[in-house]
Amino acid sequence: MSRIGRKIIPLGSGVSIAVKDGAVTVQGPKGKLSTPTVPGIDIAVEDGHIVVSRQNEQKQTKSFHGMMRALIANMVTGVTTGFKKDLEIVGVGYRAQMQGKKLVLNLGYSNPVEFEAPAGIEIALDGPTKLSVAGIDKQAVGQVAAIIRGFRSPEPYQGKGIRYAGERIIRKAGKTGAK
Repeated sequence: MSRIGRKIIPLGSGVSIAVKDGAVTVQGPKGKLSTPTVPGIDIAVEDGHIVVSRQNEQKQTKSFHGMMRALIANMVTGVTTGFKKDLEIVGVGYRAQMQGKKLVLNLGYSNPVEFEAPAGIEIALDGPTKLSVAGIDKQAVGQVAAIIRGFRSPEPYQGKGIRYAGERIIRKAGKTGAK
């Protein structure tokens, strides 16, 4: 039995779940999320807990068991507390600013990079070199953070670029000087 799949998911206060028409919908204080279900996986609500089980022992069903449980657990966490990723900008002259809903990044290119967050994602600045991406959908938050990081990935020689908070960049030694 899947170690992750057999764990029960506790429902927080104010969270409701509905399983119908081939989709699981979770609604809570921060919003509403939905994901399609997979054939062969049963989702049941029992006294304040969600139990995910499989109908058979086929390889495909076993593969989807833990995944479905993780997706539902992420939805429950998202509608109760939400998700957040922090990013740091490192480099001389590199900075970020908000212009309305647009994030404008000066990253050493000839023109500033403009990025508008998709619906449901909030970008907040904690100074010119720190920003955070928040939302209720874990996958969307991670994707937006990865897109922003991709505008100028940290390079290994001087460590300049956009990195996740706490990310450790392995540094390389540069050329040795002439004697």
